[in-house]
Amino acid sequence: MLFAKKFEKIFKSVLPSPFTIAVLLTFLTFILALIFTENSEKGSHFFNLLSYWENGVWNNNMLVFAFQMMMIMVLGHALALTKFANSAIKKITKYCNNTANAAAIVTLFAILVSLFNWGLGLIFGAILARKVGEYASKKNIKLNYPLIAAAGYSGMMVFHGGLSGSAPMKVATKGHLQDDITSNLNITVPDMIPISDTIFSTMNLYISAFLIIILPISMYLLGKRNKGKIVDIKPIILPSDKIEIDAASRLDHSKIPAFILSFMILGYCGYQVLVLKSNDIDPINFINLTLLGLGILLHSNFYSFTKAINSAIGGAAGILIQFPLYFGILGIMKDSGLVSIMSDFFVNISNETTFPVFTFISGAIVNIFVPSGGGQWAIQGPIIMEAASNIGASFNKSIMALAYGDQLTNMLQPFWALPLLWITGVKAREIIPYTFYLFLIGIVIFIGGLLLF
Repeated sequence: MLFAKKFEKIFKSVLPSPFTIAVLLTFLTFILALIFTENSEKGSHFFNLLSYWENGVWNNNMLVFAFQMMMIMVLGHALALTKFANSAIKKITKYCNNTANAAAIVTLFAILVSLFNWGLGLIFGAILARKVGEYASKKNIKLNYPLIAAAGYSGMMVFHGGLSGSAPMKVATKGHLQDDITSNLNITVPDMIPISDTIFSTMNLYISAFLIIILPISMYLLGKRNKGKIVDIKPIILPSDKIEIDAASRLDHSKIPAFILSFMILGYCGYQVLVLKSNDIDPINFINLTLLGLGILLHSNFYSFTKAINSAIGGAAGILIQFPLYFGILGIMKDSGLVSIMSDFFVNISNETTFPVFTFISGAIVNIFVPSGGGQWAIQGPIIMEAASNIGASFNKSIMALAYGDQLTNMLQPFWALPLLWITGVKAREIIPYTFYLFLIGIVIFIGGLLLF
């Protein structure tokens, strides 16, 4: 039996839905905290843990972050639904004439776009995978569709090394390290760490290059051994502006106000970067503002843009209901001290050389419970920065090690796959056998990079 078939059989028999996984992880975190942490407040430890969970669920900062993430998803999806993106996707799909070629091509483009922006990369990869399925269905080409969907999700394993990585972008914000991360620690850290020392470091550039080359080749080889069958995938209908326009809706369909607004937004974004060169820019808000401007510009009118938003919003539904559950897990892990116990364990067995590797491993484990780069950095950042300072390890390398661990286990944790599952119509248990394959390759690349540089 082939590699993927073995794991496909296992995962199909034991893997529940993403929502059920979030609930089970909540129970597991609660039990672990009950066993391994001590009660530091008055009252029952059991009910204190429930209080930590509730505080996490309704944490105002986390809810703002959730809204930012949903905006990235929805705006990225709307951008992927433009005629420009659809035209580009059509040109790509004509080369996807078998499972192996399709798996390699979808993986390559999902990675490249995700290195620019993770939200856009996820949605672009999902729509590209869906369009490949439609093309195969139309041409009666045998296709392993779940493998292609998994290829569309591959960008979530590389994005932290790109321009929208949570931790690298956060530490590049002036004052974030001193005010938000290490304010209560007796260590000396720089006011900020520029992306030239993290995202554009020699180590990350080499690791990203290896990922760009090795992952598509690996998926091509996997596709050679898993050719699939004839599929029946119905076409996605793009938002249409071909309707009767009356006097009241003429402004909605006009290009002039859409172009004016989009140029104002994109012009301001450019002004911030090129003229002000401000270190106070919130990276996530900046990305969302840029996606908003590009979306309006490429849809060319407000009617088409809002229709695309309506089409995209369903992909964020799972995130809306599941994110608070993971915030609750975050609340338990942070306030009970469970995450500190886990991180301290890896710190205690580390030295200057091995610390980045153990940071990578701890980041990978915590991401299973808290699949949020920003949330994970908020709770693990202080621990890692203090440990790196005490051990003498590089701050820059330690930050990237955490980022690599966080993104790697996205291949096992299907939370961020929710929009992709919605677009492609596949189930989490169908793609996990193939993303697990990517996970194993990623372990070798990331640990190898951390040890070599």
